[in-house]
Amino acid sequence: MPLVEVTLTEGRSPEQIRALISEVTAAVAHAISAPTPNIRVVVREVPDTHWAAGDVTIAERRNQK
Repeated sequence: MPLVEVTLTEGRSPEQIRALISEVTAAVAHAISAPTPNIRVVVREVPDTHWAAGDVTIAERRNQK
């Protein structure tokens, strides 16, 4: 049973998240011939203040522009 976890910053619409789930499911089904009912997709959304690279959060990077 394939399990795919996707982590994103918050801010996408429910429709965008739903489309992502559908596309990821289709990609897994195609890539490894997994039956669609067996594929699990978990989408985690985190605040942009809780995700950092190089000691700079995504929120800080956005504010620098």
